[in-house]
Amino acid sequence: MPEPADLASRRRDVRVLVLSGLGLNCEVETAEAFRMVGATAELVHLLDLLDGRHRLTDYAIVAFPGGFAFGDHLGAGFVFANKIRWQLYDQFVDFVEGGGLALGICNGFQTMVRLGMLPGFDGDYRTPRATLAPNQRLGYWDTWVRIEADPESPCVWTRGLDTLELPSRHGEGRFLPADEQVRERLERDRLVAIRYVDADGRPTEEWPANPNGSPGGVAGICDPSGRLFGLMPHPDAFLYPFQHPQAFRNQPSAEPSEGAGLAIFRNGVDSAAGIAPGG
Repeated sequence: MPEPADLASRRRDVRVLVLSGLGLNCEVETAEAFRMVGATAELVHLLDLLDGRHRLTDYAIVAFPGGFAFGDHLGAGFVFANKIRWQLYDQFVDFVEGGGLALGICNGFQTMVRLGMLPGFDGDYRTPRATLAPNQRLGYWDTWVRIEADPESPCVWTRGLDTLELPSRHGEGRFLPADEQVRERLERDRLVAIRYVDADGRPTEEWPANPNGSPGGVAGICDPSGRLFGLMPHPDAFLYPFQHPQAFRNQPSAEPSEGAGLAIFRNGVDSAAGIAPGG
């Protein structure tokens, strides 16, 4: 059934800046995901942003896609985060304080954490309070994982979601808070938006259900506002049902019309458009 014209128009008015260049390699599918849920997505090279050809505050959403920014030579997301910290920090503060949303996927999540955007306590988006360390079982691991969203999390990107499967592919994804106080606040304020779970739906630290060994099964976190969200698995790589490895083995009687990852993008766009859940 076609959606009401007013909803389609409101989603179309949501402008999304998808960063690109300098080693990122998932920007095309990330932009396509936002377009598939009705938003207006634009690929913008980081250098064009640094040169002032684009301004963050002209957009409702900024997406940090996956890849290997600057080759990850000094650590995943490290150089990319420093470029933003020293040349765009004031713009980012204006963007966030103006109600902007941000999504970081894999390398994008690493960048947001190393910048300090996540967890972004007390409006401080410059001080890192966690890291994404090398996987406990060392090496790049490419697999599908099961994650579960916390229904009590303020994260607008995961609202209404339960358990879903997504591709995961990284070598540095073990989420480690800077100290016990950071960990306690993340748990108390329900900022761990998604966790890796085992076949029985329980949060796990065990490989391979948890591909990196993150304590508590942390797969993604949000800031206290719920508008800034980062995760290691790739929702951008599950936009169509046929992308799942089991798609043609155990076909349900009613095949889903889209991949499970698309729901995350739709939630973000609808939040930016002021559309209520289920609207």
